[in-house]
Amino acid sequence: MRHALIDSKLFVEHRARLKGLLAPKSIAVLNANDVLPTNADGSLTLHPNSDLFYLSGIEQEESILWIAPDAFDPRHREILFLREPSEHLKIWEGHKLSKAEAQKISGIEQVKWLSEFPGLFRQIMCEMEHVHLNSNEHKRATVDVQTRDDRFVLECLKKFPLHTYHRLARLMHPLRVVKSVGEIRLLQEAVDITAEGFGRLLHFVKPGVHEYEVEAELIHEFVRRRAKFAYNPIIASGANACTLHYNQNDQPCRKGELLLLDIAACYANYNADLTRTIPVSGRFTRRQRQVYNAVLRVMRASIAGATVGKLHRDWQKESQAMMNEELLELGLLKKSDIKKQTEAEPACRKYFMHGLGHPLGLDVHDVGYTDQPFAPGWVLTVEPGIYIPEEGFAVRLENDIVVTADGPVDLMARTPVEVSEIEDLMARRPRHKRR
Repeated sequence: MRHALIDSKLFVEHRARLKGLLAPKSIAVLNANDVLPTNADGSLTLHPNSDLFYLSGIEQEESILWIAPDAFDPRHREILFLREPSEHLKIWEGHKLSKAEAQKISGIEQVKWLSEFPGLFRQIMCEMEHVHLNSNEHKRATVDVQTRDDRFVLECLKKFPLHTYHRLARLMHPLRVVKSVGEIRLLQEAVDITAEGFGRLLHFVKPGVHEYEVEAELIHEFVRRRAKFAYNPIIASGANACTLHYNQNDQPCRKGELLLLDIAACYANYNADLTRTIPVSGRFTRRQRQVYNAVLRVMRASIAGATVGKLHRDWQKESQAMMNEELLELGLLKKSDIKKQTEAEPACRKYFMHGLGHPLGLDVHDVGYTDQPFAPGWVLTVEPGIYIPEEGFAVRLENDIVVTADGPVDLMARTPVEVSEIEDLMARRPRHKRR
């Protein structure tokens, strides 16, 4: 693993929370993600299964975890199954976890090799009545590729058709949306690494640099801090910023333009999510400053409004009402536009067409039921924006917050966002010529 070792108490705590939700005579089974092929004999780097990692800290391919709190044999109540290390694997693929290493990472005493799984699984299934199996139930997911979990579901239904099957996601989503203290520490580390990367960019960006050069600066900063990109970075200069998911990242940054940066680090599989918009020349024009401050006011007010008990849809509506007023002041909307708006199509949607934020954690668009009211421990992004294609620029700002009983806590409070902060830091750029 690239990141520092995480105290296994975090994963022990997570498993205990899941066990408390399982019905009597239940087993939950989770599989690692596949190593996905590319072309010829190539493959992508393994992306750990978030649920498996949440419960065990294990990031190795082909791993299987089962949790069966009522198993007759105490040794069968938690078992982690791994690929057995061999000299062949060591030469061709590198180090594989030993049983002792897996025990230290996960806090699971019973670690066995995959070859033992079929026989032991049949034994445990003869005891169990309820089977909780995993699947990707994110509302925005495009599910076209069959996963190891999907294949395992089909195998279980074929071999054990008379058990009662349940969707593990219905239990995992409410668990994962509420972050523990240990998880928030890891998220803060990802946020702090992201802030270092952003600070590096404030000293680097100037007219003539290309978007890909900006991306390269972030790669340097993130990797040296044992992190990686949380998602494909959006580094969008000028009118490119009006494309919400722009990731071409190959255009020059020109004098007088704004540069929208939707960039963040992933540390220990926990993701930050930051957006900032900066002036390529180091100073905002009057119009750019007006739009920027309008977005900043909506972000600040929306952070303050993320309180316990509020529904996501109501939070979104509040931001849209604020954005309507800001767009009126900017001359982008007329009062007649607001009079004609509907609940489904607020007037601001012409310039602010996306959601205000989403849960954040082991996935950038993390799991959680957003039809439920905000609760302490929820981590949310707050990301209003104004996109003006006719003027050739856009402004989006985004911070990550924790909902608490005492009000929201901004994890990015120390990341520069005020106009004066941005301009002052950019004024300190080195004067030497680029090579």
